[in-house]
Amino acid sequence: MDKKYWVPALERAHTILREIAAEPGKLKLTDLCSRSGISKSTMFSLLQTMEQLQWIERDRADAFSLGVHFGMMGNVYFQQFDLIDVFRREAPTVMARIEESVQLARLEGDQVVYLAKEAAPKPVQMVSGPGARFPAYATALGKMLLTALSEEALLAMYPEEGLNRLTPHTVNNRTELLEQIALARRQGFAEEMQEGVMGFCCVAAPIIHPGGQMLGAVSVSMPVHEWDHKREDARRAAITLAGKLSYGKAE
Repeated sequence: MDKKYWVPALERAHTILREIAAEPGKLKLTDLCSRSGISKSTMFSLLQTMEQLQWIERDRADAFSLGVHFGMMGNVYFQQFDLIDVFRREAPTVMARIEESVQLARLEGDQVVYLAKEAAPKPVQMVSGPGARFPAYATALGKMLLTALSEEALLAMYPEEGLNRLTPHTVNNRTELLEQIALARRQGFAEEMQEGVMGFCCVAAPIIHPGGQMLGAVSVSMPVHEWDHKREDARRAAITLAGKLSYGKAE
C-alpha cells in the first residue's frame, strides 16, 4: 500500500486492539503504553475514543477487553460464509423457476466481488463466477451494495466527477451515479441495463443482517432480449431470495 494514504492513528488503534485481544481483561493504560510505545496522552485519547465506539470495554480495575461492537462485526464476518451455503441451497430453485442466472456478491472497496453463482443452462453467459470482479458503479449488485455507504464515503470513493464507461450504456458521471444509488436505497432494489456487459441486464436486492448491516446482495441477470417480459419476475425473485438470506435466516 502507498504510505501516503496510511493513517497512523488507525495503525496505533490496531496495535492496541491486538494487545487487548491477546490478554483480555488484564491490561491497563500503562501496560498498553509500555507494550506499544505509544505515549500516555495519545493512549488515553485512543482508549477513550474506542471505548465510546464500543470497540473496547473497561472493567472496575481499569483493565480492557474487546467491546460488544467487535462481537457484532465478528458475527457479520462469519455469517458471510453461511450465506454461500444458503445461497447454494436456495438459488437452484430460483434459477429453475425464472430460467436465468443468479449471483451472490459483496462489496470490496469500489469493486463487486462475486461469491457464488447458479448459472442458467444457456450458451451465452456473463463472466460472473466466484472470484470475478466488476466496478461497483457499473453493476446492479454494486449500486445496491453502495447504498450501505454514506454520501461522504461515496464522495471519497469517487472523488472525480467522471467515470470510465465499460459499455456505451455505463453511467459515466458521479452525479448520476449518486442519483441511481439514492433510487436503489428508496426502492430496495437496483437495476442496470447493459452497463457492465453489453447484451445483459440485471436486478439486485440486499441481504440485511439482523443488526441492520448489509452483508451482501443477490442478483438475477439475463440477456437483454428477455428483460422486458421477465423484469418484474426477476425483481421479485431477487428480493425473495435476498429475504431468505437476511434477518438470521442463514443460520
